[in-house]
Amino acid sequence: MREEILFFDTLREGLWISVLISLPILTVALVGGVLVGLFQALTSIQEMTLTFVPKLGAIVIVFWLSMGFMTRTLVAFFQDRLVPLIAGG
Repeated sequence: MREEILFFDTLREGLWISVLISLPILTVALVGGVLVGLFQALTSIQEMTLTFVPKLGAIVIVFWLSMGFMTRTLVAFFQDRLVPLIAGG
């Protein structure tokens, strides 16, 4: 019973960490998509690259800026949670 609780608690925390890590990139993709869509609707420009390139650029910039946060969060999760489980502690 204790092993099941530990497994599900670790799984829940891992899923929460994945949500936290992906949140900045997904937020920028959503906001960028809405802004580009609004711009296209207002100007009647229906160019496919207009939707892709600005969103991709914003995602790359946010990914680059948030890499430190992502790395620290994952390393902390592994060191605090997974490594002790694997080591048997």
